[in-house]
Amino acid sequence: MGSIKSLSSRSHSRPKRFLICILLVSLPFSVFIVSEKHKRMMNKTTEVDPKPRPTTWFDVIAKGLNKKKKVKVGVVNIDAREELLSSHEAEMESVVVDFDHVDGSLKWEEIFPAWIDEDGKWSEAKCPNIPMPKFENFEDLNVVVAKVPCGVRDVFRLQVNLVVANLAVRSGWLNKMEKHHRNVYVVFVGSCGPMEEIFSCDNLLTHEPEFRVYKPDLWSLKQKTLMPVGSCQIASGYAKTGKEVWRNFLSVPKVAYVSVLHSSEAYVCGAIALAQSILQSNTNFPNDLLLLVDKSIAPKSITALKAAGWKIQRIKRIASPFAKPGAYNKWNYSKLRIWQLTTYDKIIFLDSDLVLLNNLDHLFVYPQLTAAPNNKFLFNSGLMVIEPSQCMFENMMNKTLKVRSYNGGDQGFLNEIFTWWHRLPRKVNLLKSFQDDEDAKREVPEDVYAVHYLGLKPWMCYRDYDCNWDMQDRRVFASDSAHKRWWQVYDAMPEELQSYCGLTQKMNERIVKWRRIARNSSFSDGHWKIKVEDPRKGSYHSD
Repeated sequence: MGSIKSLSSRSHSRPKRFLICILLVSLPFSVFIVSEKHKRMMNKTTEVDPKPRPTTWFDVIAKGLNKKKKVKVGVVNIDAREELLSSHEAEMESVVVDFDHVDGSLKWEEIFPAWIDEDGKWSEAKCPNIPMPKFENFEDLNVVVAKVPCGVRDVFRLQVNLVVANLAVRSGWLNKMEKHHRNVYVVFVGSCGPMEEIFSCDNLLTHEPEFRVYKPDLWSLKQKTLMPVGSCQIASGYAKTGKEVWRNFLSVPKVAYVSVLHSSEAYVCGAIALAQSILQSNTNFPNDLLLLVDKSIAPKSITALKAAGWKIQRIKRIASPFAKPGAYNKWNYSKLRIWQLTTYDKIIFLDSDLVLLNNLDHLFVYPQLTAAPNNKFLFNSGLMVIEPSQCMFENMMNKTLKVRSYNGGDQGFLNEIFTWWHRLPRKVNLLKSFQDDEDAKREVPEDVYAVHYLGLKPWMCYRDYDCNWDMQDRRVFASDSAHKRWWQVYDAMPEELQSYCGLTQKMNERIVKWRRIARNSSFSDGHWKIKVEDPRKGSYHSD
């Protein structure tokens, strides 16, 4: 019995030992499996998806292109082997656009000279040579990719921009007689963008750190390519290159004459006279006369300004950050508001100390920015053709604290923003300024379009003569001929509007003071001897 029990206990213990052995062997394996599963679970929860392929300029334009054909790309001032091009090598055919670089000794002042022979009296005005490619070799491009140099008033930068613009235009119209054009895209790679005067921010599709993509308005761009390369020649709104008909399809559905009043009512009379002179010039365009005014203009004056012909729009004025304390141009950046008038396609801006002597409607066909010269390579911002754009306004506002104005006002600022501009003859905006005695009579010719009254304004003087003669430092602004022309506009105004051009007591006291100084100094011009018959004298207008 003992042996049977012993055998029985051994037979029962064998399965237990076997099971224990199996467990001992399988436990490490189980731990390993569980551990690996845990690792895989952890990896799944912590694994980061691969970064998506960054957007390229080709991705941006792909939707607008015929994918059945290879995209033909013109490469300007850039290595065709760069990654921005090679990443889509299979989908496009690139061609390097060769051109001779502009002479390195050419200065900006030669392209934008202070003076040119506008009438061709001595010689025909000519512009320096800025080499272009042989465009007939590159007239079927879908895309132009370029790298432009940085800088302001950089001649090579201008050249590259003009090369790109011309390539885009010529590729858009494969047949010069066609009414319609095909889409052409322009890509600028690198940190420096194009000249905004040529490539509008309104045509910007995307702006990435490494590139900018534009779908330019080729109608507008074509007109710019027909302009002279600088102010070295007079711009023509009707410039032609041959048997084109594209010009017939340009339309200007909404245009306006615009001026701005801010900070005080000192120029209310001037704005009234300006509106009346526009109407007296027999304007033919279906245009508006729009006056932007800030809160300083009183309701009574608003009534008179409306009666003169202005539509009124209230604005919040903009400070000039670099104007000197108490300077007259402290709020002149308010003029930037005209770029916000996006219900209009074109605007002729006029300072309120101008009057028109001849019709200016023909200027509405000119591109932005067209103006008459001031001095050096600068334009005068008192009369400008501009194209409203909200993005352009925002761009300028972003630069107001970075870009320093040479005179603290809008003119200095705008000349830094629009370095490439189109020259109008001086007679379009005749600055009433005479150096030395270059013209003793200082006559205003009959063919002058507008007179810009620098110095003391006509309504601030007696109508008998230009009171700038009585002040030594303002005699450069004196002209009895120009003075007379302003008063001719005044005489044609309704009497109720004339009343807003009265003398104030302060004005009269100033005139009397300087007439006395001129008499005591025995100024040789003798204007201080003239008997004053201005009926406004003694009947003062309220300040």
